[in-house]
Amino acid sequence: MSRRKWAALIAPVAAAAMLLSACGGSSDGGGDKGVQGGAGKGAGNQDINAMDVSKLKDGGEFKWPLDSLPDNWNYNELDGTVDDGVRILYSIMPHLWLADAGNNVQMNPNYLQSAEITSPDPEVITYKINPQAKWSTGRAISWEDFDATFKALNGTNDKYTVSATTGYEDIEKVEKGANDQEVKVTFKKKFAEWKALFDPLYPKELNSDPETFNSGWVDGPKITAGPFKIGTIDKTGQLVTVVRDPAWWGPKPKLDKITFRVVDRSALADALANGSIDWYKIGSSVDNYQRAKTTKGAVIRQAPGNQYNHITFNGAPGSILADPKLRVALMKGLDQVKFVKGILGPIVQNPTPLGNHFFLQGTAAYQDNASAVKYDQAAAKADLDALGWKMDGQFRKKDGKQLNIRFVSTAGNPISEQIVKLTQAQLKEIGVNVVVDAEPVDKFFKDFVNTGNFDMTGFGWSSNPFPIGGSKAIYYLDPKSTGQNYGHVGSPELNQKLDEASAELDDAKRTADLQEIDKMVWQEGHHLPLYQVPGAVAIRSTVANFGARGFADVDYTKIGFVA
Repeated sequence: MSRRKWAALIAPVAAAAMLLSACGGSSDGGGDKGVQGGAGKGAGNQDINAMDVSKLKDGGEFKWPLDSLPDNWNYNELDGTVDDGVRILYSIMPHLWLADAGNNVQMNPNYLQSAEITSPDPEVITYKINPQAKWSTGRAISWEDFDATFKALNGTNDKYTVSATTGYEDIEKVEKGANDQEVKVTFKKKFAEWKALFDPLYPKELNSDPETFNSGWVDGPKITAGPFKIGTIDKTGQLVTVVRDPAWWGPKPKLDKITFRVVDRSALADALANGSIDWYKIGSSVDNYQRAKTTKGAVIRQAPGNQYNHITFNGAPGSILADPKLRVALMKGLDQVKFVKGILGPIVQNPTPLGNHFFLQGTAAYQDNASAVKYDQAAAKADLDALGWKMDGQFRKKDGKQLNIRFVSTAGNPISEQIVKLTQAQLKEIGVNVVVDAEPVDKFFKDFVNTGNFDMTGFGWSSNPFPIGGSKAIYYLDPKSTGQNYGHVGSPELNQKLDEASAELDDAKRTADLQEIDKMVWQEGHHLPLYQVPGAVAIRSTVANFGARGFADVDYTKIGFVA
């Protein structure tokens, strides 16, 4: 499994683990108290207007806004790991494990009867598939689907452009058990977060060859197995609909249809007011928060967010930021407090920067490890001088070359613009010239982030319950594959520590290992987390079982409208 990225610095797997226990939560519309930040009380709650499905209307259309349509409907392919895409996918594809509001995962009985460690050494996991579970072709989901996934994602065939090999590279073999619906997965090296694997599960047909894996699902999914199925994909109109699948064997969805439509962030509040959409993420937007408070028929629901915004640095060989000392010097010139207070201050009480790459605020494991890049303009200037970047007029130069840093951002995005301007102003104070390159959101990941076409860039990561399974590909430096390490930043020592943590079955020891790894990540100047995005949403008051979900997964069968 990999982290999902999203076109952040707006308002697209840091994995948050060991969260506080779930507790109830509600909202009266927010009022003047603002919204919850990541470090606020009530971490682990959700606010979704929970209701028994028997009290909801049968049918209806739920209108869901997106930033962009998926570039690839294969989540495991490099272009497919975008948050908007996975929101659609989990309504139509097998999701084997479901996170609750406390980010604890539970087996999804619609797909699995059981999944457990049946041998500790070597580690063997035995899955028993729900015999009712079938693909849209009519074929039963079987051990062959697991085997094909393993073979595509284990890294042995570099023609598969995978987003991550984490966990799959540690598997020795996948075998048929007592029947086609029993799967035996044997590891050659222990992998503690095995529940992160095979999720979402894809049919063997997708993983059969690199060409199909890489591009066969670019225009849409070919085979599904969920409570909904694809109705329409309209690239011109920038919308996707999913409709009830009559072949679904699980609880019948309350909705007839979900319409996913691309809506500019600046137009979200108007779209909710005129009925074009039924909800939107408030995120970091003061304007969208203020508009939500006055939108007729809408309420604000809130819970801690499971996403964070950050600035990523490109350390690839030949890039201007290839030297980790230069990257760290720039980080020292950026005051996280100015970002978080300048953006979240008007809507979040006591907003605080994020100081960890693996654990989010509001989790038992969270601690601030950012001391290596603590804001210090004098130290940043001294570091730049020592690296040979001397002041020459307004900006610094070295060997006649000016220190110009190209910041690739998303165009037409007010929060992105705020963060870019703050970055530009702060780095100017230490003699660094930030050149802004604002690109359309539909090209941002595919043509710039995924290809390493930037010096600095900003987007967001969505959390999941697996710190290693969700994060290893971001920090692992593999000369043969980018994975999700878009800036090519890392070291052999960091790789070794990540491998060791992956195999540590003791939760407490693995958490301690990750804290040490996090300190190494800061020292490498990999990326600068800015703040945890508030989880508040504006939503039509008649919507039930959906809203500010905190760390929980969405149950698409329960979303509906109050009768």
